[in-house]
Amino acid sequence: MVKKQVTIKMEKGMEASPIALLVQEASHYDSKIYLETGTKKVNAKSIMGMMSLGMDNGDELTVIADGEDEKKAADGIEKFLTGNAK
Repeated sequence: MVKKQVTIKMEKGMEASPIALLVQEASHYDSKIYLETGTKKVNAKSIMGMMSLGMDNGDELTVIADGEDEKKAADGIEKFLTGNAK
């Protein structure tokens, strides 16, 4: 299992469209991926779960990945959330 602390750095924040793209990114990996903030922990592959987090630019969260490609998954989600994706 890999855990990473990440601060969201996205100019447009985390509205519906970026969240949908984040779910797509998470779906590329075989590992289970969760985002945790405060007392909430949601499946990063669930659009409804992700919407329920109410994330915004500057918020801190923990990316948790568990599975055969966990390091790659955690790195990919971190890059997405910090605006460093492809």
